[in-house]
Order: sequence, then C-alpha cells, then structure tokens
Amino acid sequence: MEELRAVILAAGEGKRMCSSVPKVLHPLCGRPMLNYILDSAAAVADDPIIVIGHGASLVRESIGPQWSYAVQEEQLGTGHALMQALPQLPEEGRLLVLCGDTPLLEKRHLEQLIREHNDNAATVMTTELADPSGYGRGIRDSDGSVLRIVEESDASTAEKEVREINSGTYCFDLKLLRCFLPRLSSENAQQEYYLPEILTLMREQGHRIGAYRIDAWPVALGINDRCQLAEAAAIMRERINRSLMRQGVTMIDPSSTYIDYDVRIGADTVIWPQTLIEGRTVIGSGCRIGPAVQIINAEIHDEVMIRQSTVEESVLETAVRVGPFANIRPGCRIGRKVKIGDFVEVKNSVIGAGSKLPHLSYAGDADIESGVNLGAGVIIVNFDGRKKHRSSIGAGSFIGCNSSLISPLEIGAGAFVAAGTTVTRDIPAGALAINRTGQKNCAGVGERLLSKNSQQEKEATKEKK
Repeated sequence: MEELRAVILAAGEGKRMCSSVPKVLHPLCGRPMLNYILDSAAAVADDPIIVIGHGASLVRESIGPQWSYAVQEEQLGTGHALMQALPQLPEEGRLLVLCGDTPLLEKRHLEQLIREHNDNAATVMTTELADPSGYGRGIRDSDGSVLRIVEESDASTAEKEVREINSGTYCFDLKLLRCFLPRLSSENAQQEYYLPEILTLMREQGHRIGAYRIDAWPVALGINDRCQLAEAAAIMRERINRSLMRQGVTMIDPSSTYIDYDVRIGADTVIWPQTLIEGRTVIGSGCRIGPAVQIINAEIHDEVMIRQSTVEESVLETAVRVGPFANIRPGCRIGRKVKIGDFVEVKNSVIGAGSKLPHLSYAGDADIESGVNLGAGVIIVNFDGRKKHRSSIGAGSFIGCNSSLISPLEIGAGAFVAAGTTVTRDIPAGALAINRTGQKNCAGVGERLLSKNSQQEKEATKEKK
C-alpha cells in the first residue's frame, strides 16, 4: 500500500488576528487550533510535518518535540512553504497538504479526500458558498475534474459566478509533486509561490485533477480573524457537548455550557446553564455542576454538587457540597462529604472528611482534619505581611463564629474556640480557648443615642423640604 504522509502549513503570521501570538496557537476550546488538525492528520498519515516560520520557537514550544518540523525562513507563499518540507518526504506515495488554521477538519473528512484522490495527480478539497467573494474558484471540466483554480482578481465575469471555492486542503501524488513544485513561478503582484498554480501546470501536462466537495462549508475554511475563531469555537463546543451527552452527561442548556476539549465527565452528571469547565478537568459520575460555575484543571469525584462557585486546580472527593458563591483556589483537597458554603474561600488547604465551613469564612494554608466545624466569619489569618504561615486544626474541633486564628497554630483534636476569640497560641486537645474583653453596660446611653439619632433625622428631613 502506498505510503501516506502529511504536511501542515503553519508558518503564517495571521495579521488579521491583530496579535503577537502566532495564529495557529490561538486557543480553541482549551488548546491551540493547530493541535486539532495535527490530531486529524496523525490519525490517517505517518509522521506529519509542520512547516513553521513566524513565531517558530513559540510554535515548537507549545506543540512539543514529538512532531517533525520544517522551517520557512521567509514567508513566500504556500508553494514555497511546501518546498521546505520536501527534503523530509519520500520519493513516492501520497501527500496530504493541510492548513494549520483549519481545526474543524476531522479524520473522516481527510479519509474521504483520500478516497476521492484515487489515481489523480492531485485532489483539492472544495466547498460551496452562497457568497464566494474573496476566494479562489474551482473551475471544473465537463467530466467533473478540475480545470484550474482561479483567483478572484483573475476571474472572468462568468467565473466569478461560480460558488465552488478552494479550501486550501489537497492530496497529491508525491512523485508528480516533486516534478511540478519546482516549476512554480513568483511572477505575480505579491511575488510569492502559490500552491494552487501547480494544479494548472499538472493539468496542462495531461494529468487529472480531482475534487472532493465537502458539504459542511464552515468545516473546510480556515480561521483568519477573531470573529471566525469565535464561530469555530461554537462549532467545536457543540461537538464536545454532543459527545459528552452521548456518553450519559445531561446538559440543561448546551448552548450556554462551555466545556474544553480535554475535559472528561462521568455518566449521570448534570450540567446546569452558564457553566465553564476548562483545561484537563475530570468530573465523576452523578454530580450536579452549576448553574454559574467555573472549574479549571480540577479533579471532581462522584456525587459532588457545585453551585454558583469557582474551583481551580483542586481535588474534591466524593459527595462534597460547594456553594453558592464559594471560591476554591489552587492547591486544595476537600475530603468526603465536606460542606463548603456560601461566601467561603479556601486556598492551599486540606479539609478532612465531614468537616463544615458553612458560610462567610476564609481558610488559607490550613490542614483541617475530619469533623471540624468552622462557624460564620471564621478567618484563618495566614499572612503576616511578609510571608505565609500554615495552621492545623485537629479532628472534631469547633471554631466559633467571628473567630480569627493567627497562623502558625496547632489546635488539638476536640478543641473549642469560643465565638469572637482571636487565637494567637496553640490550643491543646479538648481545651476551650476564649479571650474576649469584659463587657460593660452603660445604663441609659443606648436610649439617649437612639433618641439623638432620631432627632437628627427629623432635622435633616426639614432641611430637605
């Protein structure tokens, strides 16, 4: 069987992106757009070669050393880019030429292009647009083969009426490609070597040029600006969501659910609207996520509930309850059946099984063992203005409302901190800590203050009138 190789053209700057980042590295559902077409190419061809140029070092660093590269030092057109990869290719076989900005092309599309190629010298992937303005037109012969690709600036009035356009994706006979590629000319307004011209050269020598017309036109076209990037992201999100739903995930409103490519979610989990799940997050089975939740690179075990909250780079074990309006920052491990309630923030902490942080609390740099209860307004004060400190709270302890724990501290198991206490020293196991100031009651002062306030309000109302 003939060897099949692939070259991905990814050397362009992408000026219309208006960015310092090379176009092919712009993220699409959590990964560079180049990764998608690389995956598709690697699924059908051996050892794909990436032609890089603008931002070459950034592309190498982002995509990784596992791929083969060719460098186009000067960007002199698509034909010139392909020339740079030629020394790494075999003498014979078939070659897919793909664009790095076409992330929506899947394995099945490339397989169909290869089937259509058959014994052609070249086969071009085309699609049909209602408004083909700005694209090169595919002009066919009466037998369905391609006569030529004509750029709009060179097209006749009749040719401009053609709605079939060149997508920039090809399959070539490698032996013939080696013969005709050096014949490309740069005698044009841009002084560049254009790959579509090779089709005309082949045709003039009697070789057949085929075409595979893809019906889903958005899939075939490249991304040139941020508007098209957003349109491609919408298509990719729909693919991701449909795949997850077919695996047993329920989405109340897929159109308002944003899930990255590398996310994994177990069956019977329900995703509510306005939820973002990013990076390499893994979510178990039977969870409820949302509404209005953002999860980034987190590990979520089974039967977890998260509402109106954020979770980043942390682990939530089975049956944890989070929210509403909680913030779990990086470095946390939340144990089984822990409750993280409303307006609670946890950072770089370990919370033991069954502990409760129900509301209005902050736990930073803390090791909290199982069965601990933090009352409303408890603050673990981990920063002294210069460096962070860590505290530990033993199993079964109770920390009363509006208490401040000044780290570093060790609070023993079963300790009781009275409400309103500022703890500055370690507490032995089973001890009570309390340091409130004495209460003083001043007879009649409260009544007098309230009366004074009432009189001031009346005078202020008269002045407004």
